[in-house]
Amino acid sequence: MSKPPPYLRIAEDLRGRIMALPPGDKLPSTTELGKQHSVAPSVAGRAYQVLVQEGLVISRHGSGHYVRGMETPEVLVRRHQRGSPDSPFAVGVTQQGAVGSWRHESATATADGSVAERLGIAEGAAVMRTDYVYLAEDQPVQLATSWEPLAVTGQSAVVLPEAGPHAGIGVAARMQLLGMDVGDPVEAVRARSASRAEAHSLGVSPQSPVLSIERTYYDQASGRAVETADIVLRGDRWVSVYGRRP
Repeated sequence: MSKPPPYLRIAEDLRGRIMALPPGDKLPSTTELGKQHSVAPSVAGRAYQVLVQEGLVISRHGSGHYVRGMETPEVLVRRHQRGSPDSPFAVGVTQQGAVGSWRHESATATADGSVAERLGIAEGAAVMRTDYVYLAEDQPVQLATSWEPLAVTGQSAVVLPEAGPHAGIGVAARMQLLGMDVGDPVEAVRARSASRAEAHSLGVSPQSPVLSIERTYYDQASGRAVETADIVLRGDRWVSVYGRRP
């Protein structure tokens, strides 16, 4: 009887290991896995493809492979994450037993009147705009559009939030690399109905309830706005909690 190909043997080994790990745990890189099994990283990558198709693993572009939870919590709690350089969204949903991932697209743009006012810059000034779709267990649960003045980040390694050596970390951690402490953001929250475009991106019916958050981070030393964002949360999936008990 012929032996199964190496990638299937690796996938079988990983299945056994995954069962003992909590959702959200990061798995070995394809390079590490290849060394463990004396195969090329591409063979290890095929093993992960098998487990992704089986629903046991989530592949996060540029970050790696993670154990997938069996169920996404019915209601997710959003609260500010402090002390971790990782994405606040990913950390938050992982703590609740799910795996967070996101799609993104960044491009330079010019600030319109509203964005310019929020950032305290001239209308038409250069900004980096990034659009996000956030997913919990591959289900879209949150949208965001972020603007950062290129006068702040333009000459730095963090100019692209999702590329370069510091890709994927939160705004606070990125600004800290530039020597700025941004503290907690200022947020204005209101309930409204989803627009047609938002409903399409979130996979809900038009006019479904959403939480709409206008968020701005400020450098605590100078008072300068360094990032502002429009965040849209599915109203049936999120509760937003502010403050902490002592």
